Amino acid sequence: TRVAENPRDQKARFDLAIALFGENQIEMAIAELLTMIKLDRSWNDETARKQLLQIFEALGPTNPITIESRRRLSSLLFS
Repeated sequence: TRVAENPRDQKARFDLAIALFGENQIEMAIAELLTMIKLDRSWNDETARKQLLQIFEALGPTNPITIESRRRLSSLLFS
């Protein structure tokens, strides 16, 4: 994949995350978005963070994936 060839390619990583989400591989999609934030939080006007928030909204606030992923996001943003 393009991500394997260039792990710092944010566009490729974002495309992968969207594809994973479309295939209902939600946790893997979230992991890609969190990696993007870790690599470059501000890329493309914080697209990764905004996409994560949309996923959290779709899953609902009490979903265990949302709860765990929000915790991981917070630790990235505030560490």
